[in-house]
Amino acid sequence: MSATMKYLALALVLCGLSSVTNAQCYQKPPNPDHMTHCRDDVDLTWHPVGSSWRNSKCMDCTCGGCCAGYSTPRSYPEDCVSVFNPVACEYVVHKRNNPSELCPIYGAVGK
Repeated sequence: MSATMKYLALALVLCGLSSVTNAQCYQKPPNPDHMTHCRDDVDLTWHPVGSSWRNSKCMDCTCGGCCAGYSTPRSYPEDCVSVFNPVACEYVVHKRNNPSELCPIYGAVGK
């Protein structure tokens, strides 16, 4: 296999990896000034290193970073709508014309 073919194969693999990563997460670099605690960037609250918490933006966090604490529906019937409930940290999918009638979710991303 030529060098060009190897680089092409590597590029294809790297392109494929981006589709399996979770874009609803982010990492935080360690802060050497705070070795025992870290601060939540959203709520500005302090947490012991090694702990985990959920902040007011429904993100599940550790001192190393945060990820969305919910799944985002991507596939559901066309006559339905997806609505985020920030208190429960979840999406509810219901009929457009009848919020009391829930719809099935066929696919979602996150969590």
